Amino acid sequence: MLKENGLKLTVVEADKIGSVVTGLGLRRTLAVGGERRRVRAGDAVVVRALTDSATYNQLELPTGRLAKINPGDVLVGALGSRRALKGFVGDVPETAGAGDRLHLLNMGGVIGYCKGHHSSLSDAIEVEVLGFVVDEEQRVRNISDDALAPRESLPEGCAPLVVVAGACMNSGKTFAATEIVRQATRAGLRVAAAKLSGVAALRDTLNMADHGAVATASFLDCGLPSTVGVGDLAPVAKAIIARLDESAPDLIVIELGDGILGGYSVESVFDDAELRAAMAAVVFCASDYVGAWGGIELFRRRGISVDAVAGSVTDSQMGEDYITRELGAPAGNAKRDGARLFELIRRKVSGFQFSVFSEAATTSAGD
Repeated sequence: MLKENGLKLTVVEADKIGSVVTGLGLRRTLAVGGERRRVRAGDAVVVRALTDSATYNQLELPTGRLAKINPGDVLVGALGSRRALKGFVGDVPETAGAGDRLHLLNMGGVIGYCKGHHSSLSDAIEVEVLGFVVDEEQRVRNISDDALAPRESLPEGCAPLVVVAGACMNSGKTFAATEIVRQATRAGLRVAAAKLSGVAALRDTLNMADHGAVATASFLDCGLPSTVGVGDLAPVAKAIIARLDESAPDLIVIELGDGILGGYSVESVFDDAELRAAMAAVVFCASDYVGAWGGIELFRRRGISVDAVAGSVTDSQMGEDYITRELGAPAGNAKRDGARLFELIRRKVSGFQFSVFSEAATTSAGD
């Protein structure tokens, strides 16, 4: 044990580091302070796994690889909250110190006090706090260190946005977003992509890159372990979009994690007039007819038109036909016919006078 400036520090060797702290560039050998203190979301915390889980027992590493968590493993994560309808619900404690018992709330390494979970899951892995990662000046490291700063406005001439939202988690948003990225890339466009809300993990943005995105970002780049309690996501969204716009994309695809109703502040994105004006197309994903109808209606009340319905409700042709016929909304399925879904989006985006789309429109008119 080390003692500097009256503070007791311990050198800890971590077995696994969660992707939530990727931006800190931590190594496995860490200086840790265990004194009880007031904490905040994003604080880098070192814990020991005490239990196992039959359904939620892997940690996503900074490489994106998943590693099995075994009881006794020393893990590095960050304090955060979660509000998953089909997962765990948990919060950041007011204070924490060595010896406290908390829980692993997601595979990215977000850690907090679990208050409940979906009936399909086993209990969250319980962990014992060993302490908090500190720097040379004994300050607790936080994932907001050197993160993107919020912005009040979008960059001038920003690329058009395609926003993929949904009724809830597991409604098909990520599949739709990545398929739009793939199809747009195949059409010769430079596409950037982002995950704007939810709980921190690299899986979705890595998936977007695998499908052709030239640049990706998420709320994690703004130093947020999740978007629970953020309130107004618009400044975060604008910071992310500005960063992606630096890659000179023709199109920016944005996935909004969770549902348009829930605990992740998703609705605030649609409250911002500048963001709404930048949305070339809105795709809504649902798992059933009622969810599809509800999303269309909620957007209508905000003065926003849904340009395409996707998600698992369209996995059969019957669902796609019903939405088109009975709900009066265009529908397309990312799994069965991604090209058609992209065509619905391309028609909307081509109205924006940007880059390849405007050139394609000019060529078509000349023909």
